[in-house]
This record gives sequence, C-alpha cells and structure tokens, in this order.
Amino acid sequence: MKDWLTGTAVAVVVAGIASQAAAVEWNASLWGSRRAFTEHVEKLAEIVNEKSGGDFTINISYGGLSKNTENLDGISIGAFEMAQFCAGYHRDKNPTITVLELPFLGVKTLEEEVAVSNAVYSHPAVVDDLARWNAKLLMPTPMPQYNIVGTGEPLDKLEQFKGMRVRATGGIGEAFRTVGAVPTSVTATEAYQAMESGVVDTVSFAQHAHLSFRTIDEADWWTENLNPGTLNCPVVVNTDAYATLSDEHRQILDDSVSEAIDFYLENYGKLLDRWEEVLAEKEVQKVTISDEELAEFRRIGGEPIQLSWIEDMSAVGLPARELYELVQQTLEETRAK
Repeated sequence: MKDWLTGTAVAVVVAGIASQAAAVEWNASLWGSRRAFTEHVEKLAEIVNEKSGGDFTINISYGGLSKNTENLDGISIGAFEMAQFCAGYHRDKNPTITVLELPFLGVKTLEEEVAVSNAVYSHPAVVDDLARWNAKLLMPTPMPQYNIVGTGEPLDKLEQFKGMRVRATGGIGEAFRTVGAVPTSVTATEAYQAMESGVVDTVSFAQHAHLSFRTIDEADWWTENLNPGTLNCPVVVNTDAYATLSDEHRQILDDSVSEAIDFYLENYGKLLDRWEEVLAEKEVQKVTISDEELAEFRRIGGEPIQLSWIEDMSAVGLPARELYELVQQTLEETRAK
C-alpha cells in the first residue's frame, strides 16, 4: 500500500510539472496606449487565453519593452515574442512590405487593406525578407487612408503645400514632397509635441491616431478626402517562439487571427462613425480638395513614386513589379467577390 501511495504521489507531481511546462507566456511590444489601432492584439490575447484555458497568455506592453522604431530589432533577438511595427519607420529593414505604403494604390476600405496585406505577407520574398529579423508576419493592422490636420488657414490647393512641414512617413511623405512640402518622420508619440511646438505645420494620420495622439486637439482643419495612402503596420511573432509552441497552442494562435481581425474591423468602423461628431465637438473645419487638385496630386505624387519604387527595389534583387501587381490583382479579385 505504501509503495502504491508513493507511486501515486510521484505521478501527481510529474503531472503537475508537465502541466506547468505546457503553460506559455508571451510578451507583446506595442506603443502609445490602448486604442483602435491595437484592438486586434488585445482581442487576440483574450481569445488565445480563453481557448487555451489560461495555458497560453500574451502580456501586452505599451512602450515598456521597446521603442516603436526598435520593435523589429527586439523580435530579432527574442527580447519579446510578439510586436507591432510600421514599415515606414525603417524602410531598409523591411523593403518588401513598403509596397503597401506606396501612395495612391487605390485601396478604399479596411477590408481591402486586409486583403492586400495578407496577399503580400504570404509572398515568398516577403517571408524571406522578414525572416532576416527572425520574424513571422502574423496579421495586418488595417488603417484607412491618411489625411492631414493643420492650424491656421485651411489648405485646399496643392500650391499651398509648398514649404509645408508635414509629419508623414513612407510613401505618403514622398507624395507630399512632390508638391513642395517638407515631410518629417517624427514618430506617432512625438507628433503632438511637434505640432504644438511648431516643428511641423500639419500631421498626417488615420483617424484613430489623430484622436489617440491628440493632434486633433491642436487642429483647426482636417482634409476629408486627400487620401494619399496609409502606413502598413503588421503584427509579427518571433519565429523561434512560434516554432516551440505545442501543436495545440500554435493552432489556437493561428485560428484566432481572423476572429481578432473581424473584431478590429467592427471596432474601427464604430470609430469612423463617431468621427463626424468629434470634428463638430472640437470645431475642426472639414476641407474638401477638388477633383482637379486630387487628379494632379495623383499624377505627380502617385505613379512616378510607384515606378521609382519598382526600379529601386528591382535593382537590389527584389521582385518589386511582381509585388506591386499582386496588390492590384488582389484589389480586383476582392472587389469582384
């Protein structure tokens, strides 16, 4: 009887140790504060925890683990298991996905942004590009087209943009440069201070960021239809951490992505519905750019930059035209559905 009890006790202890070993705790590096931009990560953590019965948890940090411009570096050395970053913050580190930040690609909805992002993320050249940083692309952060807020007299003519200092990164910044503006690449968390101190005259953001980073509080006007493009800000995981997950936990993570994205889209849609109320409350004037001015902006700030990107990326051995055409093809297929 004593031997049987001893064996039972050992079995219980071993089972407990095995259970402990099976539990997984990840850290995710984000920045700023919780907002529409991060709701898919928050939802993913919630779903994964629930489906795993608490055995797989994702702890989300807003700036406590890394600077937003260094999240990809942190992923590469395994400082944390998950992170969000924007391609435009460091174009040289992730050149393939900057195709999604080219101006005037023609993306009109968040659903289309999800479709083109997922298509590009799945391309072998993109997978290899991010693998250099030990990163696996997990899901996009779909954002609407950027528009600018500014102070003083509203700007509704391209000629008025000459000399304008605008917070804009990636392809959006290059588009503004073609009309004589001076793009600066201050990060999202620095944008309000830059605007308040006069370092920049205008700030280019999606709606959620104008709210979260308070640039709307400084604004006298907002362009409602400039729509030059958007940033692409994927969520990635460390490939080693992903590979060491159990089959069950890996399946839970993968299967939870689409649900997290659906939640994000629904939540962001509510924010867009409230945007008109925000403008009215803060007495921000809506500026509508004429069709003629928009056509001219696309002519000089769209195709030439796209072609230049294709040439530059092709010169370093990347399938740039293939990636660009993949975006256009995906848009056509998505709209056909």
